[in-house]
Amino acid sequence: MSHYTTLDWQITDRVLTLTLNRPAQLNAFTTEMAEELIDAYTRASDDDAVGAVVVTGAGRAFCAGMDLSVGGNVFGLDENLDPSLAELDARWDDEDIKHRVRDTGGRVSLAVYECKKPVIAAINGAAVGIGATMTLPMDIRLASDKARIGFVFGRIGIVPEACSTWFLPRLVGLQQALDWVYSADILTPEQALQGRLLKAVVPHEQLLDEAHRLAHRFIDGRSPVSIALMRQMLMRNPALPHPRDAHAIESLAMLHTSRHDGKEGVASFNEKRAPQYTQKASADMPKIYPWW
Repeated sequence: MSHYTTLDWQITDRVLTLTLNRPAQLNAFTTEMAEELIDAYTRASDDDAVGAVVVTGAGRAFCAGMDLSVGGNVFGLDENLDPSLAELDARWDDEDIKHRVRDTGGRVSLAVYECKKPVIAAINGAAVGIGATMTLPMDIRLASDKARIGFVFGRIGIVPEACSTWFLPRLVGLQQALDWVYSADILTPEQALQGRLLKAVVPHEQLLDEAHRLAHRFIDGRSPVSIALMRQMLMRNPALPHPRDAHAIESLAMLHTSRHDGKEGVASFNEKRAPQYTQKASADMPKIYPWW
């Protein structure tokens, strides 16, 4: 996709600002938005013009959850299908399963999880339901002092989605995650910060500038291959069964980086100059990647 109808794509100085762009609907989530987000994250991952991604919303909301005004099954699921867990796994990428059974928010979260670039949420307003859970696989969450966040699934008789039952307890702890999901409360940014969901609460008018400043702290003077590897190692390795497994991955990643951009990093340090990294995340990942 080169043109999106629910998103705005804007690159400035290697930072992609990806804006949910349905302001009249408070950026409510649709299956079309899901497909465009999956495309955008996949595209950004292999676009060497993108060093980091900042995600925000147009207008006064970040994302007010699923658009509940559409007809039929509002979540885009086929109620006539009823696969077992084994059938779902065996047919994971079949079109019927992929588009009619698998949760659309989960497919978006997996696209974020697999991205090679740091992803920063700039939560500028209401972020409820999928508007909250879509931020969980992102690296950092900043919120405007006007933001409101809610894991409100219990209010409409459904369950958390977007892989949030995997991400949320890892971010905030099991007790806090259960409290927020059971209560379905709308959280102030201060409550979300206290619960460790957010890195910081920022004055509303400074939010995007702060998100871009943080993105440049992450990518300026850094090797894109090193960043991509570090992101995937830190996302995935804590779920491995033994530290030996992390050691194996780190060993091969270290071997690769030490013979490529690492040589330039060491030389620039010794010569007291800025590094000039040449490897690209689109083409120069080690042969172990992806290791999962």
